[in-house]
Amino acid sequence: MQTASRTDQPPTNLSVAQSARLRPIGEIAEGLGLGEDDFDSYGKFKGKLTSEALDRLLASPAKGKLILVTAINPTPAGEGKTTTSVGLAQGLNRIGESAMPALREPALGPVFGIKGGATGGGYSQVLPMEDINLFFNGDFPAITAAHNLLSAMIDAHLHNGNAERIDLRSIWWPRTVDMIDRGLREIVVGLGKGNGYPRTDGFVITPASEVMAAMCLSDSILDLQKRLARIVIGLRSDKTPVTANDIGAVGAMTALLRDARRPNLVQTVEGGPAFVHGGPFGNIAHGSSTVVGTKAALRLTDFVVTEGGFGSELGAEKFLNIVVPRIGIAPSAIVLVATIRALRHHGSGCLESGLENLGQHIRHLQQYGPPLVVAINRFGDDAQEDWDRVASYAENLGVSAVVANPFTGGGAGCEDLAKAVVTEAARPSSFRGLYDASAPAEVKVENIVRKAYGGVGVEFSKSAQKTLDWARAAGLGDLPICIAKTQYSLSDDPKLLGAPKDFKLNVREVKVSAGPGFLVAISGDIMLMPGMGKTPAALKIDVDSDGVIHGLY
Repeated sequence: MQTASRTDQPPTNLSVAQSARLRPIGEIAEGLGLGEDDFDSYGKFKGKLTSEALDRLLASPAKGKLILVTAINPTPAGEGKTTTSVGLAQGLNRIGESAMPALREPALGPVFGIKGGATGGGYSQVLPMEDINLFFNGDFPAITAAHNLLSAMIDAHLHNGNAERIDLRSIWWPRTVDMIDRGLREIVVGLGKGNGYPRTDGFVITPASEVMAAMCLSDSILDLQKRLARIVIGLRSDKTPVTANDIGAVGAMTALLRDARRPNLVQTVEGGPAFVHGGPFGNIAHGSSTVVGTKAALRLTDFVVTEGGFGSELGAEKFLNIVVPRIGIAPSAIVLVATIRALRHHGSGCLESGLENLGQHIRHLQQYGPPLVVAINRFGDDAQEDWDRVASYAENLGVSAVVANPFTGGGAGCEDLAKAVVTEAARPSSFRGLYDASAPAEVKVENIVRKAYGGVGVEFSKSAQKTLDWARAAGLGDLPICIAKTQYSLSDDPKLLGAPKDFKLNVREVKVSAGPGFLVAISGDIMLMPGMGKTPAALKIDVDSDGVIHGLY
């Protein structure tokens, strides 16, 4: 194990990004065996696969092994999943393997809110950082436009006779914007003469859009069209669903998404390839990068490192039960990221008590079959004895633990982790999900609560049960489950830290996301349109006279 250092002088994300010597995107593509006709350049350092290259890759056999990176329940600052994912890919390249990360795109809301950017950190980033964090290759604007086109067509349909007999009191479809703005959570539209029918409406942030989730789970244009077509926008007075297809929106929505569905090619700080594509919310959706990006990467390198949003009970659970069936390949190994600060947080200052949170995540992930490695993401004020205690605890549960230093060490700081992953990924393993696909929704949720969260059961509100009953009657009752709850606790109460026992999940609402193809069970106070705090990250961002952005991280 590495020796703890208390004199680390961590770099800033921006200082590393601006000092890195970026390779032309053509060189990155060439290193993957791609020709100049296989990608379109978006400037010198960014590209998108062409539709022809994407189709060719998806039609070829996969050669790579998939590695899923997840984490324990995070602190508000996060525990470095993306940084570890990039560092692991760099570490794999350093020990002679070919590897690339396949990651989600950042959303503008968090960039200007509390979290900041989402391209990794320090010497384990994907670059160009400023471009990826801001309007990256037009993907999020395309998602936003396609979503709001459907909103506009709903209002036009109502204004021009309402041929589908949509009940104005039962319109489900909101509007969207890629920004956090609490003033848009609940609004009234259609006010004024000739402006339509006044009704309540609202906005969700673009990562929470059903269009985003549908695009990220699709594996072809035809599949994308099918998913868009079955989006339920509201109900008729007889409670039958009205879809995007019913009002003729699918063709135009697909046109707006034609280029956004093509994976984006960029590079790591160390000049390795990376796909950054798609950005579904980690609560209301499945929280991982696109199916086509991951599948294409598996045709290009020996190892593909991807991640699931939030802790393993959210991001990994959804990836393994919703996304893996779409990819058709299970992870060869899973990496569980933990930090000493988060473990102490979950133990109210006591590391020993906080280890129970790690233990529940280990027990959860062991149920799927692939081997597991705990990555201790080191910080400068960590102590060696704390690392040793975490490693001993993990080993008692049959899991190896490795200290990694992706932030200040880059790929070199993740070589030990890379070696451990290669060893574990070589072990034969089978894969199984947490629930039977044909089980009732209530049983699926119960299985997730018991097997992933360590709870004892689930309680559905009358409203939630009513929606589940409607979904069954509408032929949508067999969809996979996506649970939306706090990321800060294994339970639905963010104040219950560690590994709470004997709790029940309270499902207050169920949302039918027929487009992507899952039922969302909402528990607790989940914001689909967050608001800015008193000191948002936006206050630190500026541009100097030379056009250089400062304060972005």
